[in-house]
Amino acid sequence: MLNRQVWKMSFFCQLLFLLIAAAKGRNVHPTQLAQTTVVKDSFVAQPVPLNPHAVKFVKNFIKTNNEDLLKAKERSQYCFTMMDSVFEAYELPVELKYLAVVESNLNRTAVSPVGAAGPWQLMPSTARQLGLKVSDRYDERKRFGKSTVAAAKYLRDLYNEFDDWLLAIAAYNGGPGPVYKAIRLSGSRNFWKLQNFLPMETRAHVKRYIGTHYFFEGEGSLTTLTKAETQKHLEEVAGLEMKFYNHSDNNDSAFVSGSRSAASKIDDKIFADVLTIHKTH
Repeated sequence: MLNRQVWKMSFFCQLLFLLIAAAKGRNVHPTQLAQTTVVKDSFVAQPVPLNPHAVKFVKNFIKTNNEDLLKAKERSQYCFTMMDSVFEAYELPVELKYLAVVESNLNRTAVSPVGAAGPWQLMPSTARQLGLKVSDRYDERKRFGKSTVAAAKYLRDLYNEFDDWLLAIAAYNGGPGPVYKAIRLSGSRNFWKLQNFLPMETRAHVKRYIGTHYFFEGEGSLTTLTKAETQKHLEEVAGLEMKFYNHSDNNDSAFVSGSRSAASKIDDKIFADVLTIHKTH
């Protein structure tokens, strides 16, 4: 019992630290967020919410692209194990591996019309800046291991630049320039408010990432939230964790089962839809 109480107090203290850091505008390391707010490992059942703007897109995306997503899932076992190791080594959320599904459907020989290549669809100049060898005879962009390391470095740098995973993913697709332009024109750093100022392909790319994430996980993660949504989620989890701590001796299970937010019902519905689609194939 004592160990459990110590664990819960430690968990709450970490959340409190992150909330204070976010309030002061400090850049919080992505791993700190991931380690303290993974809901399935917490005492409270508070799912990461899906933005209402994305609900319809995610459902249609999973339904329309189910066959391709299933194929990616079949070939993902080795790829994802390796990618998890790389992202963990770089202290990044492992869910970012789903971006490779969006980029290439995990096809290491994929080449785009503009010259991006490999599972992570890196441009030659970007790949070289990230330490990959790219020539007519030898192209490390098409090697899963090396290209994943390069993608991890790039995503780490983009997150450090924008302090927001959705903006980092947008910049991964179209470069930082269009993202800064959208921020300037919209007057906001919230993806859902600035999305219409992004190129159509870039804003669709971010939504495809969210949809792919939901296909594989049945739920969201901190990589599918804006910075503001992340802070709100942290506050909700911290509040629930404190309530749970205060009521830990009074029917814990009843409190946990009753703590789910209205937003979680949306995720439950999407997860049910995913299961239905899978059962029909």
